[in-house]
Formats: sequence, structure tokens, C-alpha cells
Amino acid sequence: MDFGLTEEQKLIVETTRAFVENELYPHEAEVERTGVLRRELIEEIKAKAIEAGLYAANMPAEVGGAGLDTLTWLLYEKELGRANYALHWTCVARPSNILLAGTPEQREKYLYPCIRGETWDCLAMTEPGAGSDLRGMKATARQDGDDWILNGTKHFISHADIAGFAIVFMATGEEETPRGKRKKITAFFVDKGTPGFTVRDGYRNVSHRGYTNSVLEFDDCRIPKEQVLGEVHKGFEVASQWLGATRLQVAATCLGRAERALAHAIDYAATREQFGQQIGKFQGVSFKLADMATELKAAKLMVLEAGWKYDAGTVTDQDMAMAKLKATEMLAFVADEAIQIHGGMGLMDELPLERIWRDARVERIWEGTSEIQRHIISRALLRAIGG
Repeated sequence: MDFGLTEEQKLIVETTRAFVENELYPHEAEVERTGVLRRELIEEIKAKAIEAGLYAANMPAEVGGAGLDTLTWLLYEKELGRANYALHWTCVARPSNILLAGTPEQREKYLYPCIRGETWDCLAMTEPGAGSDLRGMKATARQDGDDWILNGTKHFISHADIAGFAIVFMATGEEETPRGKRKKITAFFVDKGTPGFTVRDGYRNVSHRGYTNSVLEFDDCRIPKEQVLGEVHKGFEVASQWLGATRLQVAATCLGRAERALAHAIDYAATREQFGQQIGKFQGVSFKLADMATELKAAKLMVLEAGWKYDAGTVTDQDMAMAKLKATEMLAFVADEAIQIHGGMGLMDELPLERIWRDARVERIWEGTSEIQRHIISRALLRAIGG
């Protein structure tokens, strides 16, 4: 296996990192202090991202994206992940891959405006009573002639306040399985402003300030059958096919933040003096740095290998689960140790460490909790021997 980057990959990494440092870092303090990402700032940075060719870079070239292979896309995500999440996710948006599953008409209405930066999408799966257990969702859609009528509530829906539409997953029936009844799920496009569709403010979050979540309410919300995404009752299959790589995306952004935290810790250990010498010379600090670097490298290798296998068509759910599990738990470890090395100063907002530490907490929950990732991994191990 060749671990070296191509010239094109090096250029993408350098370009993205320079953009993050020059265009995103200067605004982190404002977003962290206010908890608000101003619309004027979004438009300003978005225009620069489009000009730099970084906007919607995850999309295939034939629909207007950069056409990055998975490995290169993860390198790009890693660099973006260094910055405040709201800044890089909203201002340098990467539309959801699930939009590629739409019909030509749906692409015209939903995909291309997102790629051009005219609007944003949001995914609505999670409910107050259905998180990891998506089959347990209570929100429903029933067919009425050529229309569907949606009822129920979704919550923790990221950036739904600025999105022009939502991709909503609803229970549309039940089927018998060897393990009992299981709900059938269908995905729908629902436009903002549709009667019966209300977006309410969500919860204040300790992680990712400025990156909002909302509560979505559906009260006899009527939409035409043309807004079904994929096939009726096949929403779970559509999600599994198109959203699997989002676990790698989360993992890659964790790598970027861990690299930033480690760099701060190394610099501080090399310059801070106590008891007449640099604190990095004390074993209690130097061994921390060694462990942080080792864990980061292990996570990076797992994420990039999964990306390489994704491009080769050999990636498994186990590969992606391992990468997500390792990277998210590694970030929590590295962020905590970086603060410990800095002592009390690490908790002050003059440095990005306390933010990285707070932000790290949600990564082990969304896009599949650490427990779900361990379930996927252990299930694969047992199935391999017929268990």
C-alpha cells in the first residue's frame, strides 16, 4: 500500500488548510462568544469558498461538485474539521449525498440549488423517542390519493432553521419479520413553508456553538407523491446506501481537531517552563504527548484505510464503524490531555482547547453512538463464524 499523497491531494490539503486558517479561524471567537453565525458572515465566507472551489466539493463533477474520490474527500474534511463546526459546515457546505438518489426532477429542485449555494438541506430522522432505534419512530405518513399526509415530531435536526427543505423519514406501514413486526420507512422531500410543517427552535448545545438544531413538527402536512425520495417503504435502504460514508466524515473532522489540539500541546510543552526547565522534559508530560500522537496516528490510518477501501469497493460496515469509533474516542482523549498539559490555561477561551474538548463530546453520539459502532463491529465478528 502506498501511504504517500498525490500532488493533487497535497494541493487540496494545502488549499483547504489555508482557507480554514485565513477565512474561518478569524471568526471563531465571535461565533463561540455569541453562539450565533450571522447570515452576513455566512454569505461572505460562502462566496469565497465557491470562488476557491471548496464549496460542495464532496459532490460528483457531473453535478457541479469537485468530483473528489472518497480518500481525497476525507483529507479535505480533515482540514475543514480544524475550525469551528458551524463555520465550516454552513459556510463551506457539503450537501448530503442522499440528494443524488433523487429523480432528475428532484435533482433540479433540490440538489443543484444546494450545490450552487442557494439553499441548504437537512435530514430529519431522530425523534424524542427514537434515536439509535430508527425503526421505533412514531412519526407517520399515510397515502391519500396522489398525496401523502405527514404527522409527528422530529428533533435534534441540524441547521433546519436555514435549510430550504427537509429530507424527512416517516413510518409508512408495518411488515412481519422473524423477530416480529417492523416498521416500513419512506423518505420524503418537504419544502419549508408547506402548510402543516413547522420548524421550531431546538435545544442549547454544549457542543458546536453556532451550529443549530431544531424541532420539526408535522400536523396533517400534505405533500404530492412526486416528493417521495426513492421507493415507498424503502427509506431505510436509501439511507443505508447513501449515508454510510457520513460516519467517515465525522471521523475525518475529528482528526483535524485532534491535530490542532496536539499542535497546541506540543508548542506549550516546548515553551512553558516550570521548576527550571521546559515542562515537555518531564516524563509526566512527554509521555502524554507520545500517547496522544500514537492514538492520533492509529485513528488517522483507520480512517484513511476505510476511505481507500470505499473507493476500491471493498469497505464494510465494520471498517466504517471502527474508524468512527476510534477517531471520536481518540479526539476525546487528545482534547482532554491537551487541556491537562496546559493546566488551568487550557480551560480559558483564549485557546481553542476548551472548545475542542466540548465539541468532542457530541461526536460519540451523533451519526451512531459508540455503543452502536461496537454493536456493528461485534456483530460482524460473530457472523464471520456463524454466530
